[in-house]
Amino acid sequence: MLGGTEFVGRAVAEAALARGWEVTVFHRGRHEPPPGARPLLGDRTAPDGLAALDEDRGDWDTVVDTWSFGPRAVRGSARLLRDRAGRYVYVSSRSVYAWPPPAGVAEDAPLVEGAAADAEPSDYGRDKRGGELAALESFGSEGSLLARAGTILGPYENVGRLPWWLTRIARGGPVPAPGPAGLPLQYIDVRDLADWLLGAVEQGLSGPYNLVSPPGHTTMGELLRHCVDVTGADAELRWIDPETVLAAGIEPWTQLPVWVPPDDPLYGALHGADVSRAVATGLVCRPAGETVADTWRWLTQIGGTAPQRSDREPPGIDPGTEAKLLAGAGGVPGTTPEEGASHD
Repeated sequence: MLGGTEFVGRAVAEAALARGWEVTVFHRGRHEPPPGARPLLGDRTAPDGLAALDEDRGDWDTVVDTWSFGPRAVRGSARLLRDRAGRYVYVSSRSVYAWPPPAGVAEDAPLVEGAAADAEPSDYGRDKRGGELAALESFGSEGSLLARAGTILGPYENVGRLPWWLTRIARGGPVPAPGPAGLPLQYIDVRDLADWLLGAVEQGLSGPYNLVSPPGHTTMGELLRHCVDVTGADAELRWIDPETVLAAGIEPWTQLPVWVPPDDPLYGALHGADVSRAVATGLVCRPAGETVADTWRWLTQIGGTAPQRSDREPPGIDPGTEAKLLAGAGGVPGTTPEEGASHD
């Protein structure tokens, strides 16, 4: 496991250990690896940063890599390990598709241009596509598994999307809820992603796979209602129509995490993927209520403040912006019939 101490990497390492697999975690030493993993220390961005991995001389059935920055780091790791590992699993992103990807996009859709395996950091989509190319360069199409993940939620989240909603709702009072309440969502629980990856390794799968829940796995209303339920907060969801939210200058996705207006091209890109290939190979997605409850349990166990990646701006709106939005919107309180429909 290249990484293995935070969010996706940690979930994969823990899932592998739970299966009785021998796990080596190559990491920078900023966080403790899961108990039972064998640690190797190194920094892929530093000169000779792979020395510990090179000197170890171990052989592995599988390498799992979640790198999100310059593809050159993936290239260096893949080149070093190509004669010592059977398969290279790269956790990529659906951002590798050419913008704007239409709703229903499958793995054969056009990809971003200008990506290269030896590139320095540029933008997220090209960085991830470059990582894919780096894996393919050393392991070939048959030895590479490219997991193009969508929105990832769940315990250990260090991006802040679901933790922000949980923390805000836990404070109680009126909460601006961007509508419509029945807006279908796609995301993947980090543990479901990890389980699929390991199952795919066992099956010897290769090539690209969209990794996110089937369309409509849950809705915006269900997700936020679960947050109210698990926190036990005296919170009142005030549903506000998309036009009013946008007119207030609120940025979808970043200031109100997970949410995108249904007529925005970004909505189809984020919540309309074709995941039939992954489902046919064993992808199973747990109910949204379980993801929310387990994330809240983890969040409270660590003191209520989620870790935050240094390369991402913390999501959410400040109290002043929220107050203006609520005052100008006259949002509809409570649960609508549409919100109550189950899609889990």
